[in-house]
Amino acid sequence: MDGSTQATDPGPLKAGGNVRWVICALLFFATTINYIDRQVIGILKPTLQTELGWSEIDYGMIVFWFQAAYAIGLLACGPLIDRVGSKLGYAAAITLWSFAALAHALMRSPNGFSSARFALGLGEAANFPAAIKSVAEWFPKKERALAAGILNAGANVGAIATPIVVPVIALNYGWRAAFVVTGLLGFIWLAAWLAFYRAPEHHKRVSAQELAYIRADQGNDAGTAPIPWRKLFRYRGTWAFLAAKFLTDPVWYLFLFWLPDFFAKRHGLDLKTFGPPLIAVYLLADVGSIGGGWLSSALIKRGYSVNAGRKLALLASAVLVLPIVFASTVSSLTAAVVIIGVAAAAHQGWSSNLYTMVSDTFPKSSVASVMGIGGAAGAVGGMIMARYVGEVLESVGTYVPVFLWAGSAYLVALLIVHLLLPRLDNTVPLPSAAGRGTSTAA
Repeated sequence: MDGSTQATDPGPLKAGGNVRWVICALLFFATTINYIDRQVIGILKPTLQTELGWSEIDYGMIVFWFQAAYAIGLLACGPLIDRVGSKLGYAAAITLWSFAALAHALMRSPNGFSSARFALGLGEAANFPAAIKSVAEWFPKKERALAAGILNAGANVGAIATPIVVPVIALNYGWRAAFVVTGLLGFIWLAAWLAFYRAPEHHKRVSAQELAYIRADQGNDAGTAPIPWRKLFRYRGTWAFLAAKFLTDPVWYLFLFWLPDFFAKRHGLDLKTFGPPLIAVYLLADVGSIGGGWLSSALIKRGYSVNAGRKLALLASAVLVLPIVFASTVSSLTAAVVIIGVAAAAHQGWSSNLYTMVSDTFPKSSVASVMGIGGAAGAVGGMIMARYVGEVLESVGTYVPVFLWAGSAYLVALLIVHLLLPRLDNTVPLPSAAGRGTSTAA
């Protein structure tokens, strides 16, 4: 693929159909379920701490083991999904994580919950590698960031739905019922996925015109053999994505697993009252997810290079996160919600473009593997964050140091990305791979 604007513009071709957006809707709902199952424990943290007697360090370790499994799962699932394909890979993953979600209802001890979270992390790890691989298969480059933003918005919808649904279930039927009801959602999605998903060239509902539109700007990407997993580490694109995920994913995990606790400790909210603030935060995050993807896609359509479009969107997101350093010092709940909500929106806009960066710089056959490597790095960062936050809360009792760290992560990550990849659309291999890189590899 070359770096010209023309390379990312199918020209006068018309879409000729919308099957690709039905696929995007399925990816959106899978991500929604993924985040519902992931976030239930954060919503129930104050209840479980009171009923089961957990310390802050106990909860930190439960989150730690989820992150550890997530990292392991990402390293394993990327090459597996590239080998077996999105359809079977996604189906296996959601089956595993849905059974693990149900298993939480059987646990009482921190060790039991750690085991259930470990299994959940293994299954949930496959969501984004499979989803971004599906986007690379189903969308032309100029639509990929928007499609990634829409599916990524499923994370925010899941995060919005959880504080609405889980307290109602828990208050009326107990916390165990909350894990059972949410755990069953994945099996409903699984039936729809197996019934509808096919590769574009094998899908009966895809017209020849839509298939041509999807393939128009993919050059010689189609049919490219996967880059061997170990050799992916020879490319700058892998290291750029890895570093960015390591630095910024922990901020999102902070929101998912500790935000209800932050509102409880700082503003006196509980299971009955912290729903609206959480909903407001994730509604803003939804806007950021789609808006961030739209921004870079709009810039590219207006003539900006892929490199400029993606990095301008990343820069805008990084700047919008900065005010989070004040989130734990303001006394107003409304101000805290706005500051955190804007930061969450910026993170999701950042993620939409970061995911798309992988499909910009690697062939479709290697996208899931690179996503897995970067996601594993983010999970390792989340493991460090889990231990750090648990220790800080146990010893200091305030979120101030945590938010100070979160505010700086994105600008540092963007600097690293730019140093490693001065041009996303003409990436350069690391010196050890000199002469081996192609225009489709970073």
